[in-house]
Amino acid sequence: MKISDFVKLILLIFLVSVLVLSNFSGFALPSNGESGRRGFIVFAQEECKTKEECEVLLKKYEEEIKKLEGVIGQTEQEQRTIQNQINALRSTIQKLDLQIQQGNIMIEDLSYQIKDTDGSIEQTSLKIEDSRAKLANILQIINEEDQTSIIEVLLSEATLSDFFDNLMALETLNLKSHEFLEEIKNLKITLEGQKQSLDTEKGDMERVVKIQYGQKQQSQAARNEQEYFLKLTEVQKQQYLKEKEAAEKIAAEIRERLFRLIGIPDIQAPTFGEALQIANAVTKVVKIRSAFLLGVISAESALGRNVGQCYITNSQTGGGVYIKSGNPVNRIMHPTRDVPIFLRITGDNFSQIPISCWIPICYSSATGKFSNNVSIDKTGNIICPAGYGPWGFGGAMGPAQFIPSTWALYEGEIRSLFGVSTPNPWNVYDAFAASSLYLYELGAGQKTLAAESNAANRYSGGYSWYASDVMRRASCIQDFIDKGSMSSECQQLIF
Repeated sequence: MKISDFVKLILLIFLVSVLVLSNFSGFALPSNGESGRRGFIVFAQEECKTKEECEVLLKKYEEEIKKLEGVIGQTEQEQRTIQNQINALRSTIQKLDLQIQQGNIMIEDLSYQIKDTDGSIEQTSLKIEDSRAKLANILQIINEEDQTSIIEVLLSEATLSDFFDNLMALETLNLKSHEFLEEIKNLKITLEGQKQSLDTEKGDMERVVKIQYGQKQQSQAARNEQEYFLKLTEVQKQQYLKEKEAAEKIAAEIRERLFRLIGIPDIQAPTFGEALQIANAVTKVVKIRSAFLLGVISAESALGRNVGQCYITNSQTGGGVYIKSGNPVNRIMHPTRDVPIFLRITGDNFSQIPISCWIPICYSSATGKFSNNVSIDKTGNIICPAGYGPWGFGGAMGPAQFIPSTWALYEGEIRSLFGVSTPNPWNVYDAFAASSLYLYELGAGQKTLAAESNAANRYSGGYSWYASDVMRRASCIQDFIDKGSMSSECQQLIF
């Protein structure tokens, strides 16, 4: 094969490889990988066109969001654990630093002591040499004295006793010199022993400091490793947060589509016949009277025809506007108790969904009295008489007129008892279900007029006139159920 042909073959293989690899990468599916990496691209390609399809798809995303929240919580726990380990290692390093500094100071001090001891040993050696020289002189004198004849002694000394006194003095000096020399020798031995001990102590301390320095290096390496893991964990956490944000965004879009499919914000009220069918279906599950349930729904929202006359425009304060006039008004919904739940239910559509307005009423805590003498200025601020303050909130939702915090109490039961994946307060069936559950808890399951009247009273917050109105409506509806007809007076009341 020619070289040119070989080059052409290599180029051909390269081009084919590029084309094949590019096609493979184009058809690659999202990797499931670690926990939390579920492949949102697959979900995003799905589209729902009916209420049921949207509910199923929304449930998928809600489950995915819940899983991601769990993974994020686990990751944060891992971060806290790693950070605690880093803090412990940092404390260990600081402690070792102090111990090393202390050891170096002790080594330096021992070095000074050894140097001083060497100096003392040198001086002692000089003293020993000097003492030996002096002792040698004394011994020489004594020896010379011993060699002197009696005649020379008698001639040189005034008396014989002086000679012997001189000789005794020399002997005494010799003895003391020997003693002094032994003391100096012992001192030198002691100093040499001290120096050896100091050398040993210094060597031991140097080994300890060396070990501590090694421990410090190991701790620093472990800390660096943990800090690296902490950075990796933070990267993972940020990735999970991005995936959760993406899932929440898609879930919000699905929820918005779902609201449109079920008639939000332009909810379609059921006919009386449809409302009766729904009430009968609901009360087969929750054992209360259909007529009584419809009586309550009729009093609350005219069977779903009046679900509210206000919009929320401020998601922080719960303030908003009257739908008809557009005039601002505060206190439409409780800002901390109800607004967060309302936003969870409605998403970005919160400002387009009608809810009940605040009933203008003021209250005096000093007198315990209420006042209807209320005015609202151009900015929506509420002005009460002196000594009074605004009382209560609006914000009731849908045909059953539940405030968000009360609705949240029954979402789980609606799911389990009625098979609804995402309970919606504006869905007539869901609203009837929630109302029946609440009324049953209030005693309406006894199905006596007294029990129902008491339940209606408590449903409204303790208004006896409301209970009377509900019981009149329930009586009219029961007559229609029993007789198939309704008086004109009842028709005016119900419709």
